Amino acid sequence: MRDEDAFDVAAVAEWLRQNAPDEPGLDGVPEVRQFKGGASNLTYLLRYAGSPGRDVILRRPPIGTKAKGAHNMKRESDIQDALGQVYDKVPRIIAWCGDESVIGSEFYVMERLVGTILRRDIPASLGLSRDGVHQLCRNALDALVDLHSVDVEAAGLGSLGKGPGYVERQVTGWSARYRKARTPDVGSFERVMAWLEANRPDDVGQVLIHNDFRFDNLVLAEDDPTRIVGVLDWEMATVGDPLMDLGGAMAYWVEAGSDPIAKKLRLQPTHTPGMLTQVEAVRYYCDRMGIEMDAERWAFYELFGLFRLAVIAQQIYLRAHRGETTNPQAKQMRWFVRYLDLRCRWLLWRRR
Repeated sequence: MRDEDAFDVAAVAEWLRQNAPDEPGLDGVPEVRQFKGGASNLTYLLRYAGSPGRDVILRRPPIGTKAKGAHNMKRESDIQDALGQVYDKVPRIIAWCGDESVIGSEFYVMERLVGTILRRDIPASLGLSRDGVHQLCRNALDALVDLHSVDVEAAGLGSLGKGPGYVERQVTGWSARYRKARTPDVGSFERVMAWLEANRPDDVGQVLIHNDFRFDNLVLAEDDPTRIVGVLDWEMATVGDPLMDLGGAMAYWVEAGSDPIAKKLRLQPTHTPGMLTQVEAVRYYCDRMGIEMDAERWAFYELFGLFRLAVIAQQIYLRAHRGETTNPQAKQMRWFVRYLDLRCRWLLWRRR
């Protein structure tokens, strides 16, 4: 664990024994490993030895400055708990702790889903052919379609929605967040924000959206790496416009024909032969959802997805800028924000 992210492991172990007494395999004090991939909420593997041994996952907020409304562990835990009743790809919640005296913050513990989580590249050990990669890509998009098809009221998550006007609220809200988080070493994004404000469409619907749907938040089955068995990181899930969720997902979609900087900054293996291009992925999703789409209409969602990603990256970088984290990934985020600024401005220039 990074020093600033360490916590009292023995205190967590004792709290779990008292608050999840019926859970097997949680005896003793676990070995802890922090996952390095995330730069928002912090995620840890708790590995219990013994017979039977067991792995569980702990999630907690980051240390330091937090955006208003962000890192609400109770909300994240409640969403997973409710959604798990109607969507079979959600890790089961074991317990939520609101007593900050235990480790200095709230946290929750959930089951660990066994499988593969992809990062920049697909491991050769998975043995996926081009056709297999193609099927994996379609299955990932199907998982998003299935999520957007959940009956929100039946899941008990209707209260997450604020009604019509989701797109307007998102443009206004993310613009305000960027202005608040901006540091002197990144661009202003003012032209981008003005264009989004002037060109925002009406909502196309109100569905349950993930808001950070990408390959490194998916768990692939051990026996079939084309099959999605889990969707992780429900921190930003809410009820809103499905195309805004798709736009957010496509912001990470770097393909074989993308520019060299995008390829260097790539976070997921969407460049792999067999993957759909972004145009193909959008078409596949919209066909399955019964939504009419063309390049002119998609322009808003593409630009918003990139801008929103820039805001998230800037909020993470702000913590490093203030010296609140030693996470090297957070320190590098300013370069990502600068690139996204150029990318957004290029998209606007292309429309002239």
